[in-house]
Amino acid sequence: MDWLKDLFHKLTDVETMVRVGGLTAMTAIIFAETGLMIGFFLPGDSLLVTAGVFAAAGRLNIWTLNALLIVAAIAGDTAGYWFGRRVGQALFTRPKSLFFNPAHLRRAHDFYEKHGGKTIIIARFMPIVRTFAPIVAGMGQMDYRRFLSFNVFGGLFWVVSMTGIGYFLGKIPGVRENIEVVILVVVVLSILPGIVAFAREWWKKRRAPATEA
Repeated sequence: MDWLKDLFHKLTDVETMVRVGGLTAMTAIIFAETGLMIGFFLPGDSLLVTAGVFAAAGRLNIWTLNALLIVAAIAGDTAGYWFGRRVGQALFTRPKSLFFNPAHLRRAHDFYEKHGGKTIIIARFMPIVRTFAPIVAGMGQMDYRRFLSFNVFGGLFWVVSMTGIGYFLGKIPGVRENIEVVILVVVVLSILPGIVAFAREWWKKRRAPATEA
């Protein structure tokens, strides 16, 4: 299992990923996080903000960066949609494994049931949910043209807003000299919603027996 831990560390080390992997690695990761079920653990938000910081420092071209990552985000959701449309409800009965947890799929399904088509936009800013939302849309036979409009707008808004935040931060005097600290803060903030959601679920499960008693 040491190789798996080492791989996970490399895939979540956003600073090294941006510095060493460059545009090719970032494009692949953004596609995988939104288009492949196994990409739910990848650092989408923090990766985009970090890329924006590097662009502000002149290490990446902000226009090329945004163009490639917007395409990757849209293509990823499109792949997820068609996968969900073809596989359908079979995924709900698939057993839990190292790279798949049906609870993530149910969470995205419940979110989709509550918010409808705009889930495709909202989910872009929600780790894990953004991986499974397009799959659920495909399962629900959402009209593809309608899905595509949400997909394009959501992908564009997500990428530009996240890289824009990083670019703005990178232009602030003092931030450029402390880029490691900025990236650490971004990573913490990006995983905070997941931690909060996990804490809520844990608290609900803990209170359930007391309520039943």
